[in-house]
Amino acid sequence: MKLAKQTFLRALSLGGAIFMAGTLPVGLGSCQSDSNGATDTPTAGTVAIGVDETFAPILQAQSDTFQKLYPNAHLRISYQPEENVLLDLINDKVKLAIAARELNAEELADLAKQRITARTTRIGIDGLAIVVNRTNPDSLLTVAQLRDIYTGKTSQWSQVSGKKALGAINVVFDANRSSTARFVRDSLTRGVPLTTRVFAATSNPALLDYVATHPAAIGIVGVNWISDQDDPAAMKFLSKVRVASITARPNPKPADYIQPYQAYLAEKTPAQLAEHTELQNYPLRRSLYVISREARTGLGTGFASFVAGKNGQLIFQKSGLLPAQMQARIITTPKL
Repeated sequence: MKLAKQTFLRALSLGGAIFMAGTLPVGLGSCQSDSNGATDTPTAGTVAIGVDETFAPILQAQSDTFQKLYPNAHLRISYQPEENVLLDLINDKVKLAIAARELNAEELADLAKQRITARTTRIGIDGLAIVVNRTNPDSLLTVAQLRDIYTGKTSQWSQVSGKKALGAINVVFDANRSSTARFVRDSLTRGVPLTTRVFAATSNPALLDYVATHPAAIGIVGVNWISDQDDPAAMKFLSKVRVASITARPNPKPADYIQPYQAYLAEKTPAQLAEHTELQNYPLRRSLYVISREARTGLGTGFASFVAGKNGQLIFQKSGLLPAQMQARIITTPKL
């Protein structure tokens, strides 16, 4: 993905990094045992981790890199819908959860009853990509139009562009209880019930395949499924669908529509937006968190430190997500 703008955000450094050249923080290397007899360390042993399946490509890359650096570390990762991942964390089926939200008050209370204090670290910023069939001419959508589509107020593609060829809009999500469905309900439809013309695919790849083969379909996926240009699988998925450009601006011009590039995922201040009017905050973005219930310095802590540290943050940057520990500044280049 290339930016067709003269002004953009450039990463300067990954501030607050915990790792340097793959090494662990001082004090995380000792072997400890807990009341259950576990003896894993931050770099060795076995740990169960739950990951929101929306982030499977990027977390698989993180896991593979970590285990190459530390061959004695064995990460048993289960990729599930967000609700299941957090339920497993509460029920001590996993020591670490990676999800697109923090624990709520009820979940924190459940852990408190177990005398567990969760440790939560923001590790990245994700953009949700709206995908349509490659034959769909309606690839420029406003947030207001998306809200009407997802609530059913707009049920025909002809209501979007006036073209009648595509017929009724088919809305598809990746799975029941997924974080993308929750995001749409919480942040897009704002509690208004979803359209009745909606169904859940079995996975993100199944969603992309459905959109690719159904001209009237519209789907929503985490950008890491289609953004890593060095990942053949991501590029194959991207070749199947069209990524819609979105804007929250009223009465937009064609140049106002943007896609979830890293430059638009970075939070810009009101002053920056006022000075650089071509920049926007991508409207469908959310934070990614690692949540630990470990009461000791074990392998879960080691992996959490990795994804929040320099090496892990660089992997986020390469994948198309925005690292949480990124300092950015706006660079303006002269027009040719």
